[in-house]
Amino acid sequence: MTSLILAVPSKGRLKEQAEEFFAKAGFRIEAIGGARGYFARMAGLPDVEVRLLSASEIAAGVISGDIHVGVSGEDLLREQAGDLDRVVHLLVPLGFGRADLVVAAPKSWLDVETMADVDDVAARMEASTGRKIRVATKYVRSTRRFFTEEGVGHYRIVESAGATEGA
Repeated sequence: MTSLILAVPSKGRLKEQAEEFFAKAGFRIEAIGGARGYFARMAGLPDVEVRLLSASEIAAGVISGDIHVGVSGEDLLREQAGDLDRVVHLLVPLGFGRADLVVAAPKSWLDVETMADVDDVAARMEASTGRKIRVATKYVRSTRRFFTEEGVGHYRIVESAGATEGA
C-alpha cells in the first residue's frame, strides 16, 4: 500500500501552527532525525509519510502530485498553478499564516493613492523617458493578474525571490 504523503512547513511560525492544528485533531507530528531533518511521522499512523518542507516547496509538490496533502498558502498555490481550481482541491482554510500582498509606491509620488493613479504616473513616465516603471515581486502571476484587473499598463515586472523591498 502506498503511504499518504503529507507535507507541513519545516520551520517557524507556520510549522508551529501546523503542528498545533494536527495536535488538536489528535495527530502528533514527531520529527525524525532531529530538528533539522526533512521527515517526520504522525504518531499512531504508520502509513502517513510526513515531509518537512518550505511552504513554496509544498505548493509545488501538491501541484505536481508528488505530495498528496500539504499545508501551504493559497497565495503560493495560485502563483505556481496556471489554473489552480483544475489542479488542486483546497480542502480547509486553516486560519493561520496570513500574508498581505500590497502595492507600495515611493512617498515622492505625492498624488498616487489608487491604482488608476499608478497607471497615470506609469504612462507619463513612459511617455517622457521611454521607460516603464518597475514592479518588483515574487508573485509574478498574481501581480500581472491584479494589474490587468485594475487596468494598469506601462510597467515591467522585476522578479524578486528574496527581499522585495530591496529590488
